[in-house]
Amino acid sequence: MNIDGTLDEAYERLHRTGPEFEGRLSNHGPMAVESMVRRGHARQVHRRLDRYVRRLDELPRGASPVTADGWRAALGDPHRLGDWLAFFEREVTERPRRTVLETWWPRLLPGIAAGATHGVIRTGHAVHALLDHEDGPRLAELGQALGYWAARWQQVPSAVPSGTAGPASALAAVPRVPDQKAGINHRLGQLADLTGAASRRASGAAGEGRAVRGVSEEASATGKPDWLCPAAQAVGNLHPLGVPLARRPPVSGQDDGHTAGGRVVLAGGRSCLGRADVGDGLA
Repeated sequence: MNIDGTLDEAYERLHRTGPEFEGRLSNHGPMAVESMVRRGHARQVHRRLDRYVRRLDELPRGASPVTADGWRAALGDPHRLGDWLAFFEREVTERPRRTVLETWWPRLLPGIAAGATHGVIRTGHAVHALLDHEDGPRLAELGQALGYWAARWQQVPSAVPSGTAGPASALAAVPRVPDQKAGINHRLGQLADLTGAASRRASGAAGEGRAVRGVSEEASATGKPDWLCPAAQAVGNLHPLGVPLARRPPVSGQDDGHTAGGRVVLAGGRSCLGRADVGDGLA
């Protein structure tokens, strides 16, 4: 089996669909197929996609092109999703991908909470695929990932960890948002007054990998509700993005990533821990 061909075929199928479906659910297809192929499950990809793509919406069309001079007005506007997808399709076609990432990394990173952090997660998966080799479907996937991130760009209240507590005790000290009824935008909007105590308790000294594992293990053990999976993945996906930029993500970027990850955990949601395998993203 041609492993690279399977991934490219899957991307081509998925690029006829939009980044979201059924309201505001993120399309996990591109992320899941990249993980499946990388982990040796390429033979299952198309069978899983056959079922999954029936749930997805069509690729949204643009109405008012995003321009190099006017992009700020469109940033974080989900009604411009089609415009952003078209913009980044042009960007990755006309400019080297490294240049695109170097230009847009500092612009997009403050809004890392986009789509419950699925914008940066999808971008990280796309970069993983491009590090193997570059071709049309993989560049197109990078463009769609960046377009989704830009359209759903969302900042969160930010504070640099300054305490000594480990991830488990810091997480335990954080109050839940008062209103758990609506989606993540509504919940994140309630966090402005809830961040100080947690940030003062959390330690910024521990290694990032240990911090993410610690929070993940604590949430898994206690059954805390989570958008934990995307929160932890968002932090992890800062690092493959640092590779094509020829440097580690800047400290401010790591802080933004950890802050956004923590805020998404606070917002709460459905459990995604304990899935049987990586392909369950295509369930």
